Amino acid sequence: MESIKEIYRIGKGPSSSHTMGPQKASLVFAERHPKAKAFEVTLYGSLAATGKGHLTDVAITEVLSKIAPVSIVWKANEVLPYHTNGMLFKSFDETGSITDEWTVYSVGGGALSEGLGEDDYFYTKPIYKFKTLQEIKDWCEETGRGFWEYVELSEGPEIWDYLHEVWQTMQHAIEHGLDTEGALPGPLKLRRKASNYYVKARGYKASLQSRGLVYAYALAVSEENASGGTIVTAPTCGSCGVVPAVLYHIYNVHSFSERKMLRALATAGIFGNIVKRNASISGAEVGCQGEVGVACAMASAASCQLFGGSPAQIEYAAEMGLEHHLGMTCDPVCGLVQIPCIERNAFAACRALDAQLYANFSDGRHRVLFDHVVEVMKQTGHDLPSLYKETSEGGLAKHYEF
Repeated sequence: MESIKEIYRIGKGPSSSHTMGPQKASLVFAERHPKAKAFEVTLYGSLAATGKGHLTDVAITEVLSKIAPVSIVWKANEVLPYHTNGMLFKSFDETGSITDEWTVYSVGGGALSEGLGEDDYFYTKPIYKFKTLQEIKDWCEETGRGFWEYVELSEGPEIWDYLHEVWQTMQHAIEHGLDTEGALPGPLKLRRKASNYYVKARGYKASLQSRGLVYAYALAVSEENASGGTIVTAPTCGSCGVVPAVLYHIYNVHSFSERKMLRALATAGIFGNIVKRNASISGAEVGCQGEVGVACAMASAASCQLFGGSPAQIEYAAEMGLEHHLGMTCDPVCGLVQIPCIERNAFAACRALDAQLYANFSDGRHRVLFDHVVEVMKQTGHDLPSLYKETSEGGLAKHYEF
């Protein structure tokens, strides 16, 4: 598996696969052709279907237009073999002749791939020895260590500096989101809710206030993402509100040290990494179960660890967080990361807290393993019709009127 830095990418929304990925690909192609006279970028599959709503064309044009004029070709009904989020970059000289062609895929969470295995430009050498959660859990049981210690052993102590930056960015996104009001960009004219939820939650008795504050924190980050603000993928932009909301709430209420919060982030990253390697975190490939479902699993694991869960209990919490999102479709209205994405982040954050509590009440023994749920999620995602995988052709996206 790659570094968990690939799970926690710091950048601007609204979409890791539709904005961050294409922008990064554009930067690579621009570097290769600084003297090009024109560019053409063809977008395929889900990338084309919801690219305008996700500002894909804007992300690409902002980079390449600094060198030469750019034309965007949309082919939503054509899917390239490797992944549904395909891109074909072309550069041209002064005579209009093609000087280079490059096919690349945005595979989720802001990551890119040429689909070439170890020959891939974006291939990075794995730094984790184990490939399944069961192997890692067995190591924890044999050594008496925790998931976060396996991260430190594999990544080196420098991972804590990076996670510190991640944690600071997550907190800032919440606080800025709570302080910002008005409508989100796009045709839905959806009003921000985080600020109101926060004010109202503070007025409720403690038992209801806790849940309301978690809602507010998740909404704050998700609304920041939808407006193009700076967030952390966890594991994607569309699901970026879940982990920060849960950890920020626990941090404020229970006064855990920052060191413990960073260790919780490390553990969450392991679970996200397992899914990314063995299945997918791309909504265009497996639906929202791979985004919000995985985010819920990550938050469940992190919070269970903070409250003293054993490796078995932590795995159980994450398993429930993912299992109970199996089959969730990705059906963004107008191709925007707003409806139903923002609300899903809020509900998944609360579900993560429920999962950790349920797991901590148990002895950690359970029949369905996290690795098994990951396999099922992958198969379920492949079985879902394409209209339910970020194309905005089915589900709420088809029937909602604005």
